[in-house]
Amino acid sequence: MLNLAHFLDVTAEKYPDNTAVIQDDFKMTWRELAAFTHRVANILRSKGIGKGDTVAMMVPNTPHFPMIYYGILHTGAAVVPVNVMYRHNEIEHYLIDSEAKVFFAFKVFEEEARKAFLAAENCKDFIVISSPDDLEDPAVGENFTKIMMEADSDFDTFQTMPDDTAVILYTSGTTGMPKGAELTHFNMFFNAYHACNSILHLTPRDVALVTLPLFHSFGQTCMMNASILGGVGMTMLPRFETEKAMQVIERDHVTVVALVPTMYFFMLNTEKQFDYDLSSIRMAVSGGAALPEETHRRFRERHGIVVLEGYGLSETSPISSFTAADEEVRVGSIGKPIWGVEMRIKMDDRSFGGVNDVGEIVIRGHNVMKRYLNRPQATQEAIIDGWFHTGDVGRYDEDGYFYIVDRKKDIIIRGGMNIYPREIEEVLYAHPKVFEVSVVGVPDPARGEEVKAYLSPLAGETITPEEIHEYLQQRIARYKWPRDIEVLAELPKGPTGKILKRELKLRAAQKSSGA
Repeated sequence: MLNLAHFLDVTAEKYPDNTAVIQDDFKMTWRELAAFTHRVANILRSKGIGKGDTVAMMVPNTPHFPMIYYGILHTGAAVVPVNVMYRHNEIEHYLIDSEAKVFFAFKVFEEEARKAFLAAENCKDFIVISSPDDLEDPAVGENFTKIMMEADSDFDTFQTMPDDTAVILYTSGTTGMPKGAELTHFNMFFNAYHACNSILHLTPRDVALVTLPLFHSFGQTCMMNASILGGVGMTMLPRFETEKAMQVIERDHVTVVALVPTMYFFMLNTEKQFDYDLSSIRMAVSGGAALPEETHRRFRERHGIVVLEGYGLSETSPISSFTAADEEVRVGSIGKPIWGVEMRIKMDDRSFGGVNDVGEIVIRGHNVMKRYLNRPQATQEAIIDGWFHTGDVGRYDEDGYFYIVDRKKDIIIRGGMNIYPREIEEVLYAHPKVFEVSVVGVPDPARGEEVKAYLSPLAGETITPEEIHEYLQQRIARYKWPRDIEVLAELPKGPTGKILKRELKLRAAQKSSGA
């Protein structure tokens, strides 16, 4: 039997009075955090929640996240983390598809969350999280602080099996609606265990900066779950702001940081980069997108720290490969497969490639998801003969180091955030004046990629970029908004009528270079 929540209780027993969570002036010990998770579990148990149920949470990086996340797991239910930047129609899909019975949401997101909750008939309870001194009942649902005050702090953790679903992380392909990847207790535990002991080498003396969104797999596994296994204090930063992050690193003597390339870029380019003492950092890792060689070099020269890179996906819990601290760092490489995980190169003829052959990266091991929720066909297409097909094109060298060459999928990675063009295109196709749409990623020095939308209007109609911007602002999360919209009379097409994204990308590159 294995329940990920059990390990929080173990850490609380070993280091009860050590600091578990910090947010500005607020601190919480491991004993206190464990007790709060038990209160959450008791609230859920009173609502009939248990194994086989799902509970959604729309919570930023605050002490409430581990409190609610582990509270859900204690009951045997599965966690459905919701992106805090989502609008109601996006949230609604999560709630309905996952059949969530309870939905926790921060008060700052209450309006959008409430609309989604009311539209999801399967969701029976809505709990709004506000400041501790706010005891006012929300317009719909319950006040988190009030019901927590009445809950018992003792709870007997439900003993789940290793293959039981612990977390459902939604990830989208280039077509269709987001799919829920079912990750088991074993998936999540073993990935966090490896991050804690083999990659980050965490000890209770460490302090981790938790600014990667915890509703994403990278932050969840590499920061929160790994820190809990290692008894590491977590200093929470709900939103990455360059100067604030550097202040926190200096104030709390942060020793471990996990960031996406954009965050490293901003830290190296702020005018105040020399105003803060970051010498406490002993370990820095990067994921979410490729770290530019120039950023890698400059961070090493400025701080004396070699940033370690890894690779993974939501479907792989997420870590599949990583550069080990005690091995040679090869800039541009995503490292070698972690223990217990196999990575191969699949060629177009379905054979496995050899050294420096370029093909699709496929993965097999303890980190691969159980399935896509309610998507048997998508699961069969993604996992073939036990191998998860990533859609990413890569190669490996004679020493076994892997490299990403390109992406089969059209996913745009903007500042470490995955953006799915088809999702934006579907929204734009619903505009009454739009005839054709194509969304592409274009290179950006700060964020890696930016979103650009090309569109053509219906015959007899005229449309402006400003009109499209206003339309999108009401329908999709801010980070998905195209930063550039170009209206063309007609989009380029191939012989079959398919829109040629590669020509649009070339057009964007020529325009940015002034060619």
